[in-house]
Amino acid sequence: MIERFKYIIQIIVIAILIVVSKFAMGQSYEVFLRAVEAGDAKVVSELLGKGMDPNTSDKVGHTALMVASRLGHENLVALLVERKADLLRRSREGDSALMMASLKGHLGVARYLVDRGAPVHHEGWTPLHYAAFEGRHEMVRYLLDKGAVKDGIAPNGYSALMLAARNGHTDVARVLLQDDADFRVESPDGATALRIATARNDKALVELLNRAGAVE
Repeated sequence: MIERFKYIIQIIVIAILIVVSKFAMGQSYEVFLRAVEAGDAKVVSELLGKGMDPNTSDKVGHTALMVASRLGHENLVALLVERKADLLRRSREGDSALMMASLKGHLGVARYLVDRGAPVHHEGWTPLHYAAFEGRHEMVRYLLDKGAVKDGIAPNGYSALMLAARNGHTDVARVLLQDDADFRVESPDGATALRIATARNDKALVELLNRAGAVE
């Protein structure tokens, strides 16, 4: 009877320890994500030192490196990469850390990631597509200089030039055309950069495309 009682006590203690451990892990997870959002490299470093995975992701599948890159936390990006955060990791939607930096125009973060091996081109949406879509002309110039495929087609059938035309980003279009981006590329529904700009009545962009040789 005594032995059975000891056994039951042991089981209860183990169960309590498991619950406490899971609670502590949950709290650490939340603290880690908040620290990443805030760019608090000190707290992130402490938690990584205690065993937190540098590839920990939030509830939508963005890793700490993706979040830090999107928010432009350069010091934190460097810390995470030094602690072996995966530069090649993609979210469920296909986003990478470099794509997040490109979307928001964080050139310093992008340079750091590329210097350490982040690819500037891959299947699907690319850093160049994201930069062109958001009008980040300096980022577009940098990515092209690093070997981005200027006429790569996004999953929606648009090239970077067409994305720039869609959103009226004349500066981006100018950079792409200076790099000989192909203005003749058509989407599956027959759209070209010129047709898109014309439909938007974007006279400046239409003129720019015309000077480059685009005609209907």
